[in-house]
Amino acid sequence: MKYDSWVVLEAMHNCIAHQDYTRQSRIVITETVDRLILENAGGFFEGTVEDYILADRTPMQYRNPLLAQAMVSLDMIDTMGYGIKRMFLEQKKRFFPLPEYDLSRADIVKVEIMGRIIDENYTRILIEEKDLELSLVVALDKVQKGKPLSDKELKALRKRGLVEGRKPNIFIAAHVAETIGGKADYIRRRAFDDQHYKRMISDIIREFGFAERADIDNLLMDKLSDNLSAEQKKTKIHNLLTAMSKDGLIHNVGSRRHSKWEIKEKI
Repeated sequence: MKYDSWVVLEAMHNCIAHQDYTRQSRIVITETVDRLILENAGGFFEGTVEDYILADRTPMQYRNPLLAQAMVSLDMIDTMGYGIKRMFLEQKKRFFPLPEYDLSRADIVKVEIMGRIIDENYTRILIEEKDLELSLVVALDKVQKGKPLSDKELKALRKRGLVEGRKPNIFIAAHVAETIGGKADYIRRRAFDDQHYKRMISDIIREFGFAERADIDNLLMDKLSDNLSAEQKKTKIHNLLTAMSKDGLIHNVGSRRHSKWEIKEKI
């Protein structure tokens, strides 16, 4: 019940039709707790995945034309090459994450089919806006998976008011979060402006006379956006301290490894 049977069969049949049999390699299907991973030998044969999802491309040729024709005759694969796009549309209809193609290796095509919801906000948007264009759904799917967006994708999402934040930390916009019941999640993800954090740093230094880096980390780590990883949060704090130091607001009276920050008094 985790998977749409048509989507699984289409992915399997694509592996069979497009396998590079000269490599004498096996088609591998791996099932994990939350996804199916299908791999076949040979690079993506013609065009890009996006060509078939968003541009309605029809393949001009197949790697194995006789095999592909036999499979078309048996209704195993789509004769017009729309199978990949339909896989994405079927997952969209189920409000599930979209298939994920990994073409990082030139000699292998890997596709993952998710069997669980990743982000409830993504799912709620698809439920609320059933007519949302596939290109926007593809972009939203990238947001929920933490993948980078192109400038064009980000602009389109912003135009519809679906996302907020700065690259690479993009998340669902405030009014959308309210509409779909994600207010608390939005607040956790939202980042305050840098001035807010700088004031907090100044306050702790003034209160105790100085603050070590560990003190500042303890103060800010759980207050920075949940969209940031722990390492990104530490980098953010480092950048805040560096900016305040350059602006002549604070200075380090310790060392680089063991910093100790004090307010820089005006002369």
